[in-house]
Amino acid sequence: SFARPPIIVNIPEFELRALDESGHTALRMKVVVGKAYGHQTPVFSAAMTYLIFRPYWDVPESIARKELLPKAAADPEYFVKNHYETVPTTSGGSRVRQAPGPDNALGGVKFLFPNEYNVYLHGTPAVELFSKSRRDFSHGCIRVEKPEELAAWVLRNIPQWTRERIREAMNSTQPLRVNLDAPIPVLIVYGTTVVAEDGDIRFFDDIYGYDASLARTLAAGRREWM
Repeated sequence: SFARPPIIVNIPEFELRALDESGHTALRMKVVVGKAYGHQTPVFSAAMTYLIFRPYWDVPESIARKELLPKAAADPEYFVKNHYETVPTTSGGSRVRQAPGPDNALGGVKFLFPNEYNVYLHGTPAVELFSKSRRDFSHGCIRVEKPEELAAWVLRNIPQWTRERIREAMNSTQPLRVNLDAPIPVLIVYGTTVVAEDGDIRFFDDIYGYDASLARTLAAGRREWM
């Protein structure tokens, strides 16, 4: 049971569902998850406590080193063209971040549920990826197809956050943090077989190989029992 209706992301289904008080789907959308090779989205649960409209993207050091710096070496204007900047850290070093804007990798809003993996939900300018049947393209975070609708659902109990105000915040020039009135459970799950609300059973590809690994473990156990 949950104190509040949860948000559930099923990785191999590439879909997000937000439930209502009766446990039925109130909102459903496509998502992009972590790449099968090297950037898998982890399975875990956490509590969403706030969101940020028009966020900066703080580029992880590994992405900056492996992807951005080689591009900048090939094109000295790469950082300027894509609105990246370097900012000092408390340790005396520097880090790379991308300024808010239409080409920001996080889109107009990100949804934060603090966790050890630093994974969160966010929008994206790369909307063309949602038309693909297999959608494992990210570095681990989860891109949502309908960020405005998800923000409206998350803020539904805060009357001043109307659709119009959400749209304005997503298109403003400055970041804006909004704390939730109460935490929302978020479940990142991995189910290759799902029974839908209409009773249909649906099957999805084992994109991360978890089922195959489980089958090998069970097979080894059976041999030990024999």
